[in-house]
Amino acid sequence: MSDDTAFTASLILKRGGLARVGLERIALLEAVARLGSISAAAKQVGLSYKGAWDGVQALNNLFDSPLVSAAPGGRSGGAAEVTARGQAVIRAFRAAEREVGAALTRLEADLSGDAEMLWSLGLRTSARNALRGVVSEIQGDGVTATVILALGGDLSLRASITQRSVEDLGLAPGRAAIALIKSSFVRIAEGDGENRLSGEIVDRDDTETSAEIMIDLSAGKSLTATLRPSDAAWSTPVGAKVEARIAASDVILAVD
Repeated sequence: MSDDTAFTASLILKRGGLARVGLERIALLEAVARLGSISAAAKQVGLSYKGAWDGVQALNNLFDSPLVSAAPGGRSGGAAEVTARGQAVIRAFRAAEREVGAALTRLEADLSGDAEMLWSLGLRTSARNALRGVVSEIQGDGVTATVILALGGDLSLRASITQRSVEDLGLAPGRAAIALIKSSFVRIAEGDGENRLSGEIVDRDDTETSAEIMIDLSAGKSLTATLRPSDAAWSTPVGAKVEARIAASDVILAVD
């Protein structure tokens, strides 16, 4: 399989309403560790000086102790050091990244019979909506099944899959699983959907033809949705309370 068709995923760290931290900021942290300077690290990873400082601040805010210790030096550069805590975060993030990659490899193998469906859904995008939970109930008629995944608190998701997939994945009450949902399958306050999740828009990224929004749910979970100008929710701002609707047939389940 060529690189441009391989499964990929994006790992993002988030705590409460603080800024999200992904691969780009971990790469910045690694550059600071190598170069000992935030300004030099910014140049190496292609960030502005301000962007690098914002990234360092977000990293330090996310954890219980600073990941970077820096002495101000302006754009000309100042001394910066990645703390022991920061080094541990780098190691943990890279280890988690490897685990996610291994999980996607197993997903491809376990669902080989549904490979065409997975490719049509664009798993690279869908992997961004990866919600881990525990199977609480399975309802079925011998051919199809509805799997209810408890996500924590009062949150749950219903996934409609085949009985054979239930057996292949070894799903049963108490079994941990991951729900994968393509961002364009998340509708905001319109359309049908067995899954209706309330939350607040905490981030929004717009272009002329589309918008990507991040919805903060309860229990520390979040959803990414893609909007189009024709959608009723197109102008909904950050801070608005919304209801996300997802069809059970649009939820793909994976296991470790």
